[in-house]
Amino acid sequence: MRILIVEDDAPLARSIAALLRGAGHAVDHVATGEDALMVLATEPYALVVLDVGLPDLDGFAVLQALRKRGDRVPVLMLTARDALDDRVRGLDLGADDYLRKPFAPEELEARIRALGRRRGGDPMPELVIGTLTLNRSTGQAQVGERPLDLRRREWAVLDALATRAGQIVPRETLQSEVFGYDEPVGPNAIEVNITRLRGKLAPDGPAIRTVRGVGYLLDAG
Repeated sequence: MRILIVEDDAPLARSIAALLRGAGHAVDHVATGEDALMVLATEPYALVVLDVGLPDLDGFAVLQALRKRGDRVPVLMLTARDALDDRVRGLDLGADDYLRKPFAPEELEARIRALGRRRGGDPMPELVIGTLTLNRSTGQAQVGERPLDLRRREWAVLDALATRAGQIVPRETLQSEVFGYDEPVGPNAIEVNITRLRGKLAPDGPAIRTVRGVGYLLDAG
């Protein structure tokens, strides 16, 4: 998934970003509510990790503005506050989940995986496409009984295709979901990962087909 972190504590933001990138996500970061609203108006995100205590607009104001303009992106709110009223307020404004600081990295990862499955309309952590199985909880994939040794970007591309198996996924959509806006992206980055995936899926896994001038399609089997 492509995730936006809205957090003014720079060390915490860096640690969250490193954790999520290590799990295969594309991650961007902003430190203010105004920047968050600006970026979310122009860039596609699968999920937002939103701190309540921001230096300008607080997280509640950001969330309220997002929902008011019809943006339904899943939002996981972070807070150092322990007041029940704050948690209720965030959920009433449209937050999808709430996590109190300090938190265990494993819990943050688990909550993000759950929100990602909810976003995709798939409550199960496992995707099965023909002989291919993707376990989103463990980040492991296999074809039949053969485990696939996937790099972080390869996993992200395969997951994006697998969630839309049988559908054409535009190249631009893949790039926006796999890479953050501040990451250097070569002109053939997606093609390189597709080529590697084809080699690892062959000969007994589902095929990735190129739809010339449009994008890619993972055979649904």
